[in-house]
Amino acid sequence: MLNLSCLCGQVRISVPERPAFINECNCTLCSKSGARWAYFHPSAIRVEGTTKGYSRNDKDDPAAEIQFCANCGATTHFILTASAVSKFGDVQLGVNMRLADEADLAGIELRYPDGRAWQGKGAFGYVREAHVIGR
Repeated sequence: MLNLSCLCGQVRISVPERPAFINECNCTLCSKSGARWAYFHPSAIRVEGTTKGYSRNDKDDPAAEIQFCANCGATTHFILTASAVSKFGDVQLGVNMRLADEADLAGIELRYPDGRAWQGKGAFGYVREAHVIGR
């Protein structure tokens, strides 16, 4: 189990296992929120503390709502919007793995998807080769 927290400690996230990989997307939302995402089923994650949400307004139908600590502002996780849940089901929650101690992530592959070029369908391209954290 991984136990993560925001900078001030008011938001705590419990993750049941280490992720298979982590994405550091370069889209404007991910890069400006400073996130490295690992993906889990929402029922597997426990979030404690008060968060605020933000969905990007440059998309007609954003799929994700970024959550951040109401006190320190650290990006903590994302949830799917109601529109995305109605299309795909409540199947994914992203946790910002920058909240973890880097030593706890050693050996996990870090990927760099090209979210800025992604059209919203199909597979991601990548801006550079993946590497393994801690190597």
